[in-house]
Amino acid sequence: MNPLILSITILSLGLGTMMTFIASHWLLIWVGLEINTMAIIPLMIYQHHPRATEATTKYFLTQATASALLLFAGTMNAWLTGQWNITEIINPVSATLLSIALALKIGLAPLHFWLPEVLQGLNLLTGLILSTWQKLAPFAIMLQLYPLLNPTLLMIMGILSIIIGGWGGLNQTQLRKILAYSSIAHIGWMVIILHYSPNLTLLNLIIYIIMTSSLFLLLNMNNTTKINSIAISSTKSPLLTIMTMLTLLSLGGLPPLTGFMPKWLILQEMTKQNLSIPATIMALTALLSLFFYLRLCYSITLTLSPNPTTSSTSWRTKTFQPNLPLTSTTSLSLLLLPLTPMILSLAT
Repeated sequence: MNPLILSITILSLGLGTMMTFIASHWLLIWVGLEINTMAIIPLMIYQHHPRATEATTKYFLTQATASALLLFAGTMNAWLTGQWNITEIINPVSATLLSIALALKIGLAPLHFWLPEVLQGLNLLTGLILSTWQKLAPFAIMLQLYPLLNPTLLMIMGILSIIIGGWGGLNQTQLRKILAYSSIAHIGWMVIILHYSPNLTLLNLIIYIIMTSSLFLLLNMNNTTKINSIAISSTKSPLLTIMTMLTLLSLGGLPPLTGFMPKWLILQEMTKQNLSIPATIMALTALLSLFFYLRLCYSITLTLSPNPTTSSTSWRTKTFQPNLPLTSTTSLSLLLLPLTPMILSLAT
């Protein structure tokens, strides 16, 4: 891609997200989300592959539908209340439409159908942007409006997301689809606790972005997109293989890794709110996600490719990929659990 076009695209991504962060007017928020959507489309379709074209078309139609719903919600709210400020008064119907529009934008169940197919048609770096950066703007709106949203609707969609995210990833062999269902499940955890503790939602979002960035960068370093191809990664780089396995376990929420922190704190907060039944369902359903993470760990560490390695050893070849983002995100995704008290004191 032309460096000038790439720079404009990246700057537009940042501009759209920042505009959504600072805006409190319905139209400005809608414009920010539209800039964000339009900026990632050139990155998605850059491959000129039929799968990339299909993924881009699906993403564009889905995001256009969500933006139309959001604009309709804002217009209806201005018509009924007489003001465009999103933080003042929101009609219940407008709040419900806004929740549906944002759920469609981030891939929250039952409006998740587009995310696995879109992510499957992208390369790993564009999929990283879609899974992390594109979640920031919708969650910024949710964090501003959480007292006005319907907690029952958020609870239902969150539990559905955790169930579908765990169940849908069980029979997948494509790593990008597995990461898409992992994203759906993690979003469910964030949305469920949003009404009761928005600080935990923000903490969960930050940790999810760190862990997902680490895993995408590790897979991109190994150039693997399938379970079959990840099985030979141990012959390429044993250290990267170990880091990939630990990052997967962290995404599954196993102690003493970082991914255990948000699940532990969310279940604790839900117990304090006398929501023991949803908390039990969430804890049990998290085992589904943990199963396919363990399946990936088994494929990475305990299996070897049946084909002999006849080419020159790939770990001797130099890589030109930047190592600082990979090392920093991997370290944070594995070692933050002992800092939980300090992080909680900063969050509160």
